[in-house]
Amino acid sequence: MIRVLIVDDSPLARTVLTRMINAAPDMEVVGSAVNGEEALELIPRLQPKVVCTDLHMPRMDGLQLTREVMIRHPLPILVVSVSVHQEHNTQNIFELLEAGAVDVFPKPRGGLESAGEGLTQELAAKIRILSGVVPIRRHRSRMPSGVEGSTLQPLVKAPVMAPSVPSLVAIGASTGGPQALLTIFSALPAKFPLPILCVQHISQGFLEEMVSWLNLHTPLTVQVAREGEKPMAGGIYFPPEDKHLTLDSRGNFIMEGGLATDTHRPAVDATFFSVARVYQGKAIGVLLTGMGRDGADGLLAISRAQGVTIAQDEESCVVFGMPKQAIDLGGVGKVLPVSSIARELCRLAGVRACE
Repeated sequence: MIRVLIVDDSPLARTVLTRMINAAPDMEVVGSAVNGEEALELIPRLQPKVVCTDLHMPRMDGLQLTREVMIRHPLPILVVSVSVHQEHNTQNIFELLEAGAVDVFPKPRGGLESAGEGLTQELAAKIRILSGVVPIRRHRSRMPSGVEGSTLQPLVKAPVMAPSVPSLVAIGASTGGPQALLTIFSALPAKFPLPILCVQHISQGFLEEMVSWLNLHTPLTVQVAREGEKPMAGGIYFPPEDKHLTLDSRGNFIMEGGLATDTHRPAVDATFFSVARVYQGKAIGVLLTGMGRDGADGLLAISRAQGVTIAQDEESCVVFGMPKQAIDLGGVGKVLPVSSIARELCRLAGVRACE
């Protein structure tokens, strides 16, 4: 059984979360706490496999709890919060990810009591994934400090490059992806000459907040792609929620709804296949941490089109699923730790990475 600890100051939220989690045959709630201080006292005794925490709580909130857990008792942490729906809380959830939380799960706007069967199954699926994660202990001296905003650079048209030089980067990620993207984007220089298309599997409602958070950590401009626009150097583009991000024959963005049966929407494969078709040997494909196989076939397509392909290594992945599938298919040219990927992208683009 997967042992789960719930941390939330709302009695109703604790009750509903307990019911949702205990409905799964392979997991059980072993305890609950009303704030971070109480949770820290319970963890050594209850030995949970996963912690589900709210963000806003009295005495010790979810952010401070996450930092303390990663120092004292490293455990996979799932953030369960309504804050994603509150504009003034932009970046709060992603500060938790930066501090060591693994994933996020939005409370419904109508409250957890309005959660249906689909949301219950989604919560259980996330907890199953997190139960297999081995978190890394953090030290106080290495914990994130205050966030400093960066000056966003104006977008410029991508330069016409020699045939041997890449013209675009496509990145795919799932579980653990926001942290990996932060590591990469924060190390890219303002004059990075290639546009970047990025597909991240994330719960509905979190996209705008993730874009705002990443914008605080990179001199490039992170944004949601718009239909008909062309990707420009200096830009990092995410697909709109529930849309696949593809390109037409001229390299302009197309937002596709896909099928109701699609496992992921947006899907990494949809973007990678399109990039392979349009950019061929001038594309760089990067597949990061995540569960499943989305992106593996697409990365193979980029490789077969003579593009450059990179996969995140197992040691630095939260979940070594997607990269492993791509490696097993033979579509990966180079396997790198996430801390080295920005440097490799800069080398390929002919610029120097940020130190």
